[in-house]
Amino acid sequence: MLKFTALLLGSLFIMTTTANAEMDAENTLYLDLKDDARVTIKLMPDIAPKHVERIKKLTREGFYDGVVFHRVIDGFMAQTGDPTGTGMGGSELPDLEAEFNDFNFGRGTIGAARSASPDSANSQWFICFDDCSFLNSQYTVWGQVTDGMDHVDAITRGEPPKNPDKIVKMQVAADAGEKEAPEASAAAE
Repeated sequence: MLKFTALLLGSLFIMTTTANAEMDAENTLYLDLKDDARVTIKLMPDIAPKHVERIKKLTREGFYDGVVFHRVIDGFMAQTGDPTGTGMGGSELPDLEAEFNDFNFGRGTIGAARSASPDSANSQWFICFDDCSFLNSQYTVWGQVTDGMDHVDAITRGEPPKNPDKIVKMQVAADAGEKEAPEASAAAE
């Protein structure tokens, strides 16, 4: 019995260690949406270091909190990151040079939005609803939804949506405590 218990505890330790090793908290975002919905995003600093650095900087400043999804096209993508909500705004930081890479724009892939100039990405970004491989090598991929894509699918559609959904809160996982229960955040208001 002692041998069985030791094997069981050892297996649990290995599974816990492996699960924790898979998530790099410094390169994971929590995107909180309406109805207490959370989306987990894996950042990709190995293929887009400057874009990841920018997203983390703006996230840590609270830049994205309360920003709407201003362009949401069914079967294509949901775009956000403009504090004016018009699709024409950005942060006060300088635009970024493109970091085009070979990562496929598939379902849940996140890319940097930009104007016609490849080097015009700033703070706006989009999440693909479906395969968007036609964007490959034309936009910078910097992240991938790893959990909560069903919440992304529920974002209100429109260009712009009549009543746009917004980012309730976005955090770097390394900076986030446990997610507050809805009753705890309601009591704090």
